[in-house]
Amino acid sequence: MVKLSPSLLSANFANLQDDLDKTKGLGIEMLHIDVMDGIFVPNISFAFKVISDIRGKNDYFFDTHLMIEEPIRYIDDFKKAGSDRITVHYEACKDLRKTLKAIKDSGMEVGLTAKPETDPKLLLEYFDLIDLILVMSVRPGFGGQKFMPETKATMTLYRKYIDENGLDIKIQVDGGIKTTNVREVLDLGVDEIVSGSDIFGKDIGGQIQAYHEIFKEYE
Repeated sequence: MVKLSPSLLSANFANLQDDLDKTKGLGIEMLHIDVMDGIFVPNISFAFKVISDIRGKNDYFFDTHLMIEEPIRYIDDFKKAGSDRITVHYEACKDLRKTLKAIKDSGMEVGLTAKPETDPKLLLEYFDLIDLILVMSVRPGFGGQKFMPETKATMTLYRKYIDENGLDIKIQVDGGIKTTNVREVLDLGVDEIVSGSDIFGKDIGGQIQAYHEIFKEYE
């Protein structure tokens, strides 16, 4: 069953909990939390304090995407703040295998991703350590970008590899996804959809329901 992971990056931070309350009772199980350090990507977002603050009032799976250099430094901090899964970038880790193992040892789920221009085949050797592979369908760092259709080839590659090898790894896509184009990636066998501005920038409840109606076509 396909899952929707609304991205907090597009929420209204003057009324964050109000936005989150509008997602409740609509079949949402997770929230996508983008953490940016201004170094790995040219933007800065929230970190431990925001995650910790919203943890107590929101019974969601916290799907935390780290766009930061050497994320191994902060794994324990994100665990304490309330993250349930940490996804790290191939390009951001000096010792990627050590980083992935550290996340797994912490008890959190392990996610791996890369920038769209990185050869996706380079990530395959780490599939023995991960629970999720995230396909970035925009360049990481900013919300509201247009979907890059060339990234569909990466989704196809990963779906084929996972199925042929009998792996229990979910495929997530993040970037430029809207109700108008989400079928393009669902047709490729994606398991989780991240959407930000198409949810929080509009009628939140209405958009979530619209996504779930589309997801029903793939049950």
